Amino acid sequence: MSKRTFTMIKPDAVKAGHIGKILEQITSAGFRIVALKMTQLSQSTAGAFYAVHRERPFYQELVDFMSSGPIVAAILEKENAVDDFRTLIGATNPADAAPGTIRALYAKNVGENAVHGSDSDENAVIESQFHFAGCDVYS
Repeated sequence: MSKRTFTMIKPDAVKAGHIGKILEQITSAGFRIVALKMTQLSQSTAGAFYAVHRERPFYQELVDFMSSGPIVAAILEKENAVDDFRTLIGATNPADAAPGTIRALYAKNVGENAVHGSDSDENAVIESQFHFAGCDVYS
């Protein structure tokens, strides 16, 4: 079990001005931010990040959305980081998300669901390395 996970605050939540509230909720839940940046993904970068979904019918819509505006990427640290963060963000569909979770509070719908969270320890490492060089991560 890893002590780190990766997240992105997606373009919908950035545009709506929820960065501070989401980061506050994350740190209040006991996560420590060890890397953080605001950036905008190009179509090709978003496509590479979501390449695992390339054959899915929603792939191009996802790439278009994720490259439509700035995102905030972060590496978070806490015991049981991946599972605890998945609980904090709630279900992918905000209609199914538990009250008080990030998606219940800030997501618009299943496509514009405010945040990304790694789904496994292995993907947390891959996604973190995709967005951050080792020298950008602090202990």
